[in-house]
Amino acid sequence: MSSEGRKDALAAQAVFVVDDDDAMRESLEFLLESVGIEARSFESALEFLEFYRPEMGGCLLLDVRIPGMGGLELQEKLRERGCRIPVIIMTAYADVPMAVRAMRAGAVDFIEKPFNDQQLLDRVHQALEHEIRIRREQQEKAPLRSRFEQLTPREREILELVVEGHLNKQIASQLGLSIKTVEQHRARVMAKTGSGSLAELVRMAIAVGVI
Repeated sequence: MSSEGRKDALAAQAVFVVDDDDAMRESLEFLLESVGIEARSFESALEFLEFYRPEMGGCLLLDVRIPGMGGLELQEKLRERGCRIPVIIMTAYADVPMAVRAMRAGAVDFIEKPFNDQQLLDRVHQALEHEIRIRREQQEKAPLRSRFEQLTPREREILELVVEGHLNKQIASQLGLSIKTVEQHRARVMAKTGSGSLAELVRMAIAVGVI
């Protein structure tokens, strides 16, 4: 991505702060906006979920312990909605094990309270750059993903069996089809996805997360 493109992408991003501590939210908003980063704060996970949409760029600064829906549950809700926003967990020393759990669940980083301003800004900038890379990868994969979306349910079923290494006769037996019908479905899968070989089909399916 060009420097101009990166600047445009960064300009379209915001940092979303979820923390039930009023003073912490205000402090973080002031800090982020003082360096030109748009900031939006929320006192609960539910309030953030009601506002946030997957197409919004940026990252999430999330207190690991908040009343009601906790940080881990919020991460799960975001995954269910297909949101891939980078999450930075804010945690007190005693909550480090929970922060580690959050990272295993998909958070990109965690930072211990109290933290200094530059330390936080460094983590935020890293998360924002990470989010730009995610968006770029999604855009690059979109045309490829659209090919797989053309597959019928039966073709997708056969695709899954093919990449698992099943032979045509095994697929025919398992699905109650003739070998010729399986061959026809398999040929359509290859044609629709633009795959020139089984190896290429597998690589493409893995790249777009179909298998």
